[in-house]
Amino acid sequence: MKKWLEPTELEGNLVKLIPLSLSHKNALLEAALDGELWNLWFTTVPSQEKIDDYLAFAFSEQEANRALLFAILDKKTDKIIGSTRFCNVVESNKRVEIGYTWYSKSYQRTGINTECKYLLLQYAFENLKCIAVEFRTNWYNQASRKAILRLGAKQDGVLRNHQIDEHGILRDTVVFSIIESEWQGVKKLLEFEMSRKR
Repeated sequence: MKKWLEPTELEGNLVKLIPLSLSHKNALLEAALDGELWNLWFTTVPSQEKIDDYLAFAFSEQEANRALLFAILDKKTDKIIGSTRFCNVVESNKRVEIGYTWYSKSYQRTGINTECKYLLLQYAFENLKCIAVEFRTNWYNQASRKAILRLGAKQDGVLRNHQIDEHGILRDTVVFSIIESEWQGVKKLLEFEMSRKR
């Protein structure tokens, strides 16, 4: 029987989202080095010390059909510049979350995020037939919160004391979503934004 989530490639003008594999380990570390992204305490970016655990967890989630993993490839340079995934997948409710997204510092605020999210949302709503796509971020990650709102997502609420991080700090998680009936409007918005970046 065909699984709902199958490894797949998604391609835009700037990037290609390819199935993440263990062979991408060094490329991910190099991408994270641009900006030393693991130092951002409110997000999850792998460091040299944590890359093996990061990948082991990611692949265990994919194996359990709770995630679909992507490496982000810059088409101009053919370099991996980050990673993203569908996560917290609930097939019975046709819901996915887009999360664990990060890009090398030099690729942030370049239009790459808009295109990546467009490709993922299009696949979620038009191929997987999702009824909702969720985004979650740390309360203190202001850049992420603004970026999610710019996509056309709406804030659902804040999960207070939602998690305890590795430093023992209580995390408030801000939850956003785009629902099926909003997709055509969001799609138009993102296509307009992408046309201005070309």
